[in-house]
Amino acid sequence: MKQLSSRFSMGVHILTLIAVMPGDCTGDIIAGSVNTNPVVIRRIMAQLKKARLISVRPGVGGATLLKDPASISLLEVYHAVEVIDEGPLFNFHQNSSPRCPVGRTIEASLTAELAEAQAAMEQKLSSVSIAKMMGQVG
Repeated sequence: MKQLSSRFSMGVHILTLIAVMPGDCTGDIIAGSVNTNPVVIRRIMAQLKKARLISVRPGVGGATLLKDPASISLLEVYHAVEVIDEGPLFNFHQNSSPRCPVGRTIEASLTAELAEAQAAMEQKLSSVSIAKMMGQVG
């Protein structure tokens, strides 16, 4: 099964780390915690900055949250790091055969089900905050 981009989990990791260690989080420290290339971290941090979730100090580095951790939902992170393109999470294959009873009806039959699944996921993500993630740090 194809997975969604890991940018989401990295974005949550980054924001939680910044919340736990305010003022001490440089790109290198974050990259070490995530265990990935600093370039990847800088790209995700740029997306989080664009979404106005963090501020990054030029020069010496370091990042701070621009919002209270309790007010940053995982859904906000999900949208900030552009896990999916705009629109629905699930896409349909193109050019099903109109001569086939399944081919001509599959999109209409499946659209509502997939929209409901996406709404459930988004509702769950909206109910979890970075503050909750901080509470799970051992």
